[in-house]
Amino acid sequence: MSEKVRVKVEGRLLALTNLDKVLYPDTAFTKAEVIDYYTRIAPVLLPHLKGRPLTVKRYPNGVEGQFFFEKNTPEHTPDWVRTVTLPAPGSTKNREEIDFAVVDDLPTLVYYANLAALEIHVPMWRVAKDGEPQPPDTLVFDLDPGAPATIVDCCRVAVLLRQALADDGLHGFPKTSGQKGMQLYVPWDRGPGTSEYAKTLARRMQAEHPFVTSVMAKKERPGKVFIDWSQNNPAKTTVAPYSLRAARRPTASTPLLWEEVESCDSPDQLVFTAADVLERVAEHGDLFVPLTA
Repeated sequence: MSEKVRVKVEGRLLALTNLDKVLYPDTAFTKAEVIDYYTRIAPVLLPHLKGRPLTVKRYPNGVEGQFFFEKNTPEHTPDWVRTVTLPAPGSTKNREEIDFAVVDDLPTLVYYANLAALEIHVPMWRVAKDGEPQPPDTLVFDLDPGAPATIVDCCRVAVLLRQALADDGLHGFPKTSGQKGMQLYVPWDRGPGTSEYAKTLARRMQAEHPFVTSVMAKKERPGKVFIDWSQNNPAKTTVAPYSLRAARRPTASTPLLWEEVESCDSPDQLVFTAADVLERVAEHGDLFVPLTA
């Protein structure tokens, strides 16, 4: 039996377990440190999770062990965790449903961190107070470099997309994926149609720039940056800003300054660990705050 530590978080009683378990062996980063990171980053993370059905990647034995995606709320989920019942994405039977958690508060975030839910993924839309799905409020371009291309090449593409979006009265906000690529988020108030818009712009970028592809096929991607417009599909999720990633080190998906994107000439410049992200937030605040309006 693992030792339980009972804590009260904003009035909710939580039993934390296996706090000394190492989840990132290369840096001896423990579950306690994961919970600490999510607790400290919560003021800027929670506004990006509010109202969004949750998908997590859980790593109960650390990043070197087996993991699993989880959409359905686990058994024994506390009754104070907000849940919404929605049709299962991609289901051919309208009756198939999933009970999603919605992380609207710190106790829920800590509850999931204690489950070794290292990665937090959410869609580009929210649910209303009554649980009804709303139109997308964010458009995303997921930029994935095909080796030997790197995030440096993604930065070039992000700058091109920024200009194209500006020409259309839209504003892009960049973040690292926390792994090898990056994403460009765009506040969106034009109703449905994000996938179509993103697909059209991605294909235009491909036509104008030989180092860009909008085609998912792996054979098309070596040395190019793949603009994955399909992440705007309502059934898909993208790693949330400030989420940890299951990498060798506890890196996180990190909002960036455009100056950092413009000046990037080495992938190492855009690798940020949990500690780095907390320092950045202390200095800059939430660079993605326009996406929470």
